[in-house]
Amino acid sequence: MPDILNISCYKFTPLPDAAALRVTLAERANALALKGTVLLAEEGINFFLAGTASAIYTFVNGLREDPRFADLNPKESWSDTVPFRKMLVKVKREIIRMDHPTIRPANGRAPSVTPSTLRRWLEQGHDDEGREVITLDTRNDYEVDEGAFRNTIDWRLTKFTEFPPALRANKASLSDKTVVSYCTGGIRCEKAAILMRDEGLEHVYQLEGGILKYFEETDGAFYDGGCFVFDERRAVDANLAIAPLLAEGENEAK
Repeated sequence: MPDILNISCYKFTPLPDAAALRVTLAERANALALKGTVLLAEEGINFFLAGTASAIYTFVNGLREDPRFADLNPKESWSDTVPFRKMLVKVKREIIRMDHPTIRPANGRAPSVTPSTLRRWLEQGHDDEGREVITLDTRNDYEVDEGAFRNTIDWRLTKFTEFPPALRANKASLSDKTVVSYCTGGIRCEKAAILMRDEGLEHVYQLEGGILKYFEETDGAFYDGGCFVFDERRAVDANLAIAPLLAEGENEAK
C-alpha cells in the first residue's frame, strides 16, 4: 500500500494575522518534513501537503488547536512518492483570486449539495423539485480537459478572474435550471456560487468538497476522465489513484 498521504483543504475565515501565521506554519511544516504549499490571506487558508501519515496528522491536529481551524476536514489520497519538490508557505491577497472583493465566503456560504445527492440528481435527470440540473465547471480550461462531469458547462476560462464576466454573458441561459458549480476541492465553486446568487440566480448550489470529495464518497459515475491536481501526479481517477493523461496543459495554478 502507498505510504505517502496527500491532503488538500481550505477554510474561509478571517486571518488578520496571516503574516505571523506564515512563519509559524512554515516552521511546523519543515520540522515535519512535509512538502507542498500553504496559502494564507486575510480571507482564509488553502493548502496541499504530502508526507507520512503521522506527520500530516500532526500538522492538521496542530492547526485544529486554533478555533478558526477546528473544523478542518482535509480530502485525502495516497501515493508511492511525494508529489511536491519543496515546502512553500505564502501570504497572498486572496487564497483563490477572483478580484471580486464583495465575495466573502466567511460571511455566509451559498447552499451546497453533497456528492451523493448530486449523483442521485444526475442519475434521475432532475433535482428533488423536478427542475433540470446542470453542472458548471469553474476550473481553468486545461484542468477541464483532463476530465469533467458529463455534459458540463465549460466557459473555457484561462484564469478564475474571468468567471464573473463569463457568468454575466451567460446568465440568462441558467435562470430556469438548478446549477451546481464545482471545482477540484470546493474553493473556486464556493466563491462562484455566492456570485451567482448575488447576480440573481435562485437555484444555485456548490458541490461540497468538489470533485475530490465526489470521488471519495461516490463511485464517480457521470464524471468522465481524471481530476487535474496541482502536483506531480498531474491527475487522479475516481479511485484517487494516478490517472492516465488525457491532455497537454500547464501544471501551475492560476
